[in-house]
Amino acid sequence: MKIYADNAATTKICKAALTAMNECMEHVWGNPSSLHTIGQEAAEALMRARISMARRLGCDPSEITFTSGGSEADNQALRSAAMIGKRKGKTHIISTAFEHHAVLHTLKRLEQEGFTVTLLDVGSTGTVSARQVADAITPETCLVTVMYANNEIGSILPIAEIGVICKEKGVIFHTDAVQAAGHLPINVREQNIAMLSLSAHKFHGPKGIGLLYAQKGIRLTSLIEGGAQERGKRAGTEDIPAIVGMATAFDEACGHMEQNAAKISAMRDRLIDGLSKIPHSILNGDPINRLPGNVNFCFEGIEGESLLLLLDEEGVCASSGSACTSGSLDPSHVLLAIGRPHEIAHGSLRLSLCAENTDEEIDHILRAVPKVVEYLRSISPVWRDLQTGKREYVIKEA
Repeated sequence: MKIYADNAATTKICKAALTAMNECMEHVWGNPSSLHTIGQEAAEALMRARISMARRLGCDPSEITFTSGGSEADNQALRSAAMIGKRKGKTHIISTAFEHHAVLHTLKRLEQEGFTVTLLDVGSTGTVSARQVADAITPETCLVTVMYANNEIGSILPIAEIGVICKEKGVIFHTDAVQAAGHLPINVREQNIAMLSLSAHKFHGPKGIGLLYAQKGIRLTSLIEGGAQERGKRAGTEDIPAIVGMATAFDEACGHMEQNAAKISAMRDRLIDGLSKIPHSILNGDPINRLPGNVNFCFEGIEGESLLLLLDEEGVCASSGSACTSGSLDPSHVLLAIGRPHEIAHGSLRLSLCAENTDEEIDHILRAVPKVVEYLRSISPVWRDLQTGKREYVIKEA
């Protein structure tokens, strides 16, 4: 049995998107900037996809710019808002301590360019309040960027409430919705979201395609020069099959969101209940207000890398955090942000589910994880020291 429980890293492309992409590659292969019939057929497919995405997000098609994914969209959103602020003499940005590195690294670069950044504390469950945002806003604030849901621990943030505050204060509000799109309801108008990033491969679409929503009036700064595509905001011939695949996958995900969430949440809760029984383990993230498919635990006395390798031998594909930092030996900045010590953060496990997972697979995971944890602890000198009292447990038993 091979169980895929790493859907936060990427999802398997759905059949509807694959079919739409194949048809597009075979029959709609023209350049949408060309004026002849074949080119205009591609332009029409591009517009249909833009309209479909806009309808599901609650915005106008003209407010969507297609990108290579969430990271590019985050970069363009932050740099655009920063440049708008700079022209007005406003150079203060507010974010959180556990954003995706696409946001945090861009903020670091903007700091080097003279901007000041406030990273809000996310507390032990991984969230911020609208009050925290309101208290941090100053007359110099040009941007608030807060992720919709955390990619590692699954906590869902109060985006609509933060949107109200930002609108009242006249501050651009951006949200990285890469983990939320297709899994949680989104309406940018109702939630007062000024800018939003998403990526197709997180909701069973193709890799290498995403979008940036920016409400009318926000002047985007181009990251890629060279052509007039995407209304001059993103040069390069549009990847029509990928865009069509994304729109198809997003439409399907949104159309089945409620029933998928119910099924996935039930499996998630079974996992949380079962893994909580492992001694000296702790759930990361909000226990209730979390993504339907996210389960993230720390187990004291083990290393996450060894846990993942042995789980793979047991047929379980999982991760210890963000796939974008899987090559790093440093502990997760997300787990450190919620107060986990280094030695505990190193022993983390993220299981992320989708509607294709089954109850039988959950049963297997609930057998495999305790087995592997027990084995790793049996050969760990750290665990031996904890048991003999040479060290004190960090994760206390309830």
